Amino acid sequence: MTNHVARKRLVMGNWKMNASLEANASLLNALLSSPPCAESVEVAVCVPFPYLAQVQAALFGSAIQWGAQDVSSESQGAYTGETSAQMLRDFACEWVLVGHSERRLRHAESHEAVALKAVQALNAGLTPVFCVGETDEQHEAGETEAVVLAQLQPLLDLAAASVSGVVVAYEPVWAIGTGKSATPEQAQHVHAYIRSLLKQGGAGQVRILYGGSVNGTNASQLFAMPDIDGALVGGAALNAEEFLRIAAV
Repeated sequence: MTNHVARKRLVMGNWKMNASLEANASLLNALLSSPPCAESVEVAVCVPFPYLAQVQAALFGSAIQWGAQDVSSESQGAYTGETSAQMLRDFACEWVLVGHSERRLRHAESHEAVALKAVQALNAGLTPVFCVGETDEQHEAGETEAVVLAQLQPLLDLAAASVSGVVVAYEPVWAIGTGKSATPEQAQHVHAYIRSLLKQGGAGQVRILYGGSVNGTNASQLFAMPDIDGALVGGAALNAEEFLRIAAV
């Protein structure tokens, strides 16, 4: 059985495209007005690009870190609408999501493109959160492991030092925003498989988060699993009380 002890828990909120200056101020104030989480838990929020300055100003000096929801696979140049990893560093981001299922599906991001984004993030000193997961159809067809392997392969092809610098998030697409959640045992099975792949690449201590309708009720059972090192939280991250309940488990 894998030991959590050497891997610090990470609870990360993904606000997705849900934000405004007013709503953000209220949410950030609520997060900051609560007692800090235990030192054994890292807490972060990934927010839309336009609000990075607001979030940086609000969270600077606090225990809550911040990051972005995507990054360009290029470092600079004529890429209208793109945001580089170095731009994110200008706002003191520590984290960036890459390959979120909504980006893979809606923007046709290839597995290779996601790995390139991860490399750009690493080169800029960011920690990429590398998202993988299967659709409902793939899940029902028993293709989960094959899908996850295909998504991870371009990352696993990198040097071990690079792979060791990422966080992996397993987010079954069928459980995102649907109210469904993988059982702790289902999630653990896939996390253990991902861990085995990472170990083969010399990066067995990479943290693996679960994402998919995580809430204050199911978080404790998920976190009790030996290979689940935290959560990538969607809808519940917009409710300070619920998000902090998850972080406090």
